[in-house]
Amino acid sequence: MNNKFRNLLLGLGLMLTFSATASCSGIMQKGKNDSVDSLSANQVSLQDNGQMPVQRASYSFAPQNVDFVDAAEKSVNAVVHIKTEIVQKSNSYNDFFGSFFEYLYGGQMPNNTMVAYGSGVVISPDGYIVTNNHVVEGADNVEVTFNNNTKKIATIIGTDPSSDLALIKVDERDLDYLVFGDSDKVRVGEWVLAVGNPFNLTSTVTAGIVSAKARNLSILGDGSTVESFIQTDAAVNRGNSGGALVNTNGELIGINAAIASHTGVYEGYSFAIPSNIVRKVVDDILMYGQTQRAYLGVQVAEMNEDLARSARMSEIRGIYVANVVEGSGAEAAGIKEGDVITAVNGNKIATFVHLTEIIRQFRPGDKVSVDIVRNGRSMTYEVELRNENGTTEVMHQDNGFYDNELGATLRSINNNEKQSTGLRQGLVVLDVKQGILQRAGVSKGFIITSVNNYSVNSQAELNKYMDQTRTGRVLVVGMYPNGMKLSFEFLR
Repeated sequence: MNNKFRNLLLGLGLMLTFSATASCSGIMQKGKNDSVDSLSANQVSLQDNGQMPVQRASYSFAPQNVDFVDAAEKSVNAVVHIKTEIVQKSNSYNDFFGSFFEYLYGGQMPNNTMVAYGSGVVISPDGYIVTNNHVVEGADNVEVTFNNNTKKIATIIGTDPSSDLALIKVDERDLDYLVFGDSDKVRVGEWVLAVGNPFNLTSTVTAGIVSAKARNLSILGDGSTVESFIQTDAAVNRGNSGGALVNTNGELIGINAAIASHTGVYEGYSFAIPSNIVRKVVDDILMYGQTQRAYLGVQVAEMNEDLARSARMSEIRGIYVANVVEGSGAEAAGIKEGDVITAVNGNKIATFVHLTEIIRQFRPGDKVSVDIVRNGRSMTYEVELRNENGTTEVMHQDNGFYDNELGATLRSINNNEKQSTGLRQGLVVLDVKQGILQRAGVSKGFIITSVNNYSVNSQAELNKYMDQTRTGRVLVVGMYPNGMKLSFEFLR
């Protein structure tokens, strides 16, 4: 027998011996604390003399007392399948001029209907469902299918593009629902379940652990967005968007929103919006019609050795205050440039992303406790948070007004719509009846940005600039939330 073949057999024998040892250890009796005893295995290396000295190494098995059954049973009936339909004009030459032709001749131009799918989580027995904004954005029809195959038409109650969340509702009672868990208390390494409808496979449950917290993927847009995802290795795919991330108690700790992938399918990295942000956004939409954004009022830098040294700190922790915004709550409280923020309301802060996640859970006028280090000394300040205008005023949703000539209900765009569209002003079409807009082929969701080349943001401005025409012609310019622009004229 040659040496090469002999070594191969030795290796094979070692593998077989190890497998047998592992199998026996898998049925070892558990101790008093229901933990599996550790396993000792042989780690072997060939020496020059051909002998195989044995070294001892310890291997530990994962605990076997984690039970996902109860959490899964609580979740599957509270997670729904969402189907959305978006009616779009085609890109053909005739449809490009469709609104003009419809206005002149009263004909109806053909439409294309785009269908998309996602998931949602029932959060109350009377039919409120939270999902991702990108699941229902621009939808003309939203259909919800429950785990028992019951189908219901849903109404969009409100959206928040800056956090990619939306609240919808079905007319139903006594539904199974999930209760919110505290995402601030979620720990890296904790077991979690992802529940949703990947590839239209309803009621799919996958398991994994929390891989990281406060992840920023830079996928939602500019700096006005909030990205502080919980990263997991639970399998999530297309159709899981808007589904639930739950802990082993069956509590909702996140809304699944994204995956990191080169292929478009799961590769081991999935991301969920923390439940504390979800709960705050939902409450804002229900109470005020739109989200309330609070600001601490500081510009910060990630800590390093040089900044820690300048702050007379013996270790790298917290975030460095590079600038304090004039007129902000931080300035009023006494926080200064050069301070190091180490905690907010007892939550240790290590990154800007984590700081924004914590602050996002509050509204203008709320007070938070901020721990800082200044020149080596620890201090605590109480900061009253303010809005982007430097006040504590809470913004309420504009219910709009009806314009008889246009045949539509309109309102000024809110901050969320400004962030998602990049517009500074405009009037959103909430509903279309008999009138100019219907004949022009304009549907709800359209944003009028100017009339006769004047920017409009209120009923008064709309009436004023519609009247400013010598020829009787009125030019209306606007766009849909998806970026499609449209302009048309009509005679008064």
